[in-house]
Amino acid sequence: MSSKLPQEIPGMQLNNYSPKSVLPQPTVESKNKIDKTKKNLEKLKNYILKKYKFIQSLSVLPPQAIPMLIKEEEVPKETEKYTHLYMIVPEAEFKNIKKISAEIIKKVDDMKIDEKIWLQVKTPVDVWENCMDSKFDLTAAIAMSYPLYDTGFLAGLRVAEIHKSLVLQKFEKYVVSYVLGGSIVRGEMVETSDVDVAIIINDTDVKQMPRLELKERLRGIIFKYIGEAEALAGVKNKLSPQIWLLTDFWEGVKDAQPVYFTSIRDGVPLYDRGTFLPWKALLRMGKLKPSPEAIDMFMAMGDKTQERAKRALLDIFVQDIFWGVTTPAQALLMLSGLPPPNAKKELVRDFKKNFLDTKMIEKKYITFLEKVVKIWRDYEHNIVKEISGKEIDVLLKDMVDYQKRIKDLRKEIEKKTEKETINKLYDNAFSLLKNITGKKSQVAIIESFEKDFVKTGKFTVQHSHMLDTIIGAKEASKKGKTTFKKANDARKQSALLINDLIEYAQRCDLALADRSKMTISYKIKDESQIAELFNYENKSFLVRGSSVVKITNKVSPSSVVEITEAVEEQKEKENISIKPKIFELVKEEIGEFEIIL
Repeated sequence: MSSKLPQEIPGMQLNNYSPKSVLPQPTVESKNKIDKTKKNLEKLKNYILKKYKFIQSLSVLPPQAIPMLIKEEEVPKETEKYTHLYMIVPEAEFKNIKKISAEIIKKVDDMKIDEKIWLQVKTPVDVWENCMDSKFDLTAAIAMSYPLYDTGFLAGLRVAEIHKSLVLQKFEKYVVSYVLGGSIVRGEMVETSDVDVAIIINDTDVKQMPRLELKERLRGIIFKYIGEAEALAGVKNKLSPQIWLLTDFWEGVKDAQPVYFTSIRDGVPLYDRGTFLPWKALLRMGKLKPSPEAIDMFMAMGDKTQERAKRALLDIFVQDIFWGVTTPAQALLMLSGLPPPNAKKELVRDFKKNFLDTKMIEKKYITFLEKVVKIWRDYEHNIVKEISGKEIDVLLKDMVDYQKRIKDLRKEIEKKTEKETINKLYDNAFSLLKNITGKKSQVAIIESFEKDFVKTGKFTVQHSHMLDTIIGAKEASKKGKTTFKKANDARKQSALLINDLIEYAQRCDLALADRSKMTISYKIKDESQIAELFNYENKSFLVRGSSVVKITNKVSPSSVVEITEAVEEQKEKENISIKPKIFELVKEEIGEFEIIL
């Protein structure tokens, strides 16, 4: 909205195709007069805005437009030297125009303004009537008037007029009509509204290029001028042009395409070469009618209503009900640790096995799932070709109950899963602790872990807290008081504790293996060979490459598995004793050897 006047009130050059502002250079004498007029107009504007909050614009008409206004609007000739104000009010205020004019003129008289002022109060419809009467120059004059106040109407009209002039300057011979439409014509224009215009191009006399090429070339130029027009107008409103070829437009009218009929009915031409206005008149008279083919097409669309309705009901089942029922069922099977089954084949079977057979869900929900899947199968095999609205209503009602039960079942599964998870975490942790401590009961394991491992620095106090968290989650699970937080904490703490216990056990195994292992050197055909001798209680193992033999009182074939078992047995014993006979049997097996230290 404009609230301040510039240093001068500009005159406007109203050549139909050159709407450019011309700022006259006032003399020193006239400048004082202009400044005084500006202050008076500012006061008058403030009064008008305060009293008539509904006005859409208030502007000063260019001096060059006054003679034309006097001629076209029957304005008294003696007003030619007056300052002409042009005020736009909503159509709803049309009945009050005389009253508004009288009140403002009285205010002008009270203000005792030296400058003589002539006021016209109009509605947007009055402006558009000028266009309908082909008074395009008069509309251009209004568009180029200097705004004292504007909610968007003048700005939209100005940018459209400037763009129209730029386009006509470039290729007037191709332009049939330049038509304004949308919110500005409806009187709903605001500062941020787009300005909708339609430009109809004459392609009936094009010989040098294809019609579509002409359209694309002109489209490029028309769109190029948008930014220039917006910059010249100095407005926020964006031009949104629609470009039509004359032949396409006429075909659209014959085929009764709504967009073309709407454009003719609601559009207002800012420029027309005897095409758009006659169409508008013919439409108003009821003589612009669709072709018989278009009427037949519209009738055929009515004939297909029932078919489309049936298809729509089937689509509701296919797209919404089937997937709305089967997808959550797949999700619950995934929550139970199973891969998602095929919705049309294995879903009912797996759902029944995991939830009905385990008494976690009632049979009626399985029956409903089976019903939905069966309808889908029959639909796929073209057995079901339609479904009634009544059936859809029943399915939707049952689906609401089914989905509510599915959500409750999810909570049960999550609770059960959390309990199983906690039990598994507890068992894994205490299995490792049992191997490390050599104790069997929970109490003995905890005491040994604290005394022999935490206090000796092999594990930290934090590990003790981790163990407490796992035990606490186990006890809460037994009482049915497991919460998501407790289960999640137990999961995190057990992962850390178990990793550290495994690492410690592996270090112990490695140490035990190193303590029991001897590396020996021997020769085969004068070539040095390396073997490893593992010594445990009452037995040893000789490993040469992939060959493993067990040595007790004799030499016998063995395997890595037996070595692993021997390591486990040896864990509880601190010392290893080796009988001399072991070395005699090794010598018999590989010959002379040396122990490498």
